[in-house]
Amino acid sequence: MKILPFILLLGLSFGQAQNTIQLAAGQTSPKATLNQVSWLVGHWQGEAFGGIAEEIWSPPLGESMMFVFRLVNDGKVSFYESGHIKQVGPTLLMQLKHFHGDLRGWEEKDETVDFKLVKLEKNKVFFEGLTIEKVTEDRVKFYVLIEDGDKMEEIVFNYARVR
Repeated sequence: MKILPFILLLGLSFGQAQNTIQLAAGQTSPKATLNQVSWLVGHWQGEAFGGIAEEIWSPPLGESMMFVFRLVNDGKVSFYESGHIKQVGPTLLMQLKHFHGDLRGWEEKDETVDFKLVKLEKNKVFFEGLTIEKVTEDRVKFYVLIEDGDKMEEIVFNYARVR
């Protein structure tokens, strides 16, 4: 399976995606600050795609919260992601890049995968095709809409805080 979180908005039915949402035509991202999503800071780990998924999020600094992700299958890194949620004027934007286990990039040099902010709640942040939910102080869920061949599927990452 090739994992591509590129969101194909036109001509798709999102009826099966229950936790991910999109901006409506003409809708702009709401006002938000990094402090409103700072509950995400920390080291998180869970199971996904038959392996161990791990994310590490930094506190807000320099108008961004950076993160790294890795998926380990059978004792080897399958892929990495590196990215951030950044303050863009009065709103937030999540951007990332993918890398194979040997650090060869998936996206072109100047290309990023961008997720615009759709909605913000006290313990939930909705980006286009990606929702992050604070379940408890030590548990978060990521809902990611991914392309698998010719279909879209919402995948859930259940993470526990690593102490």
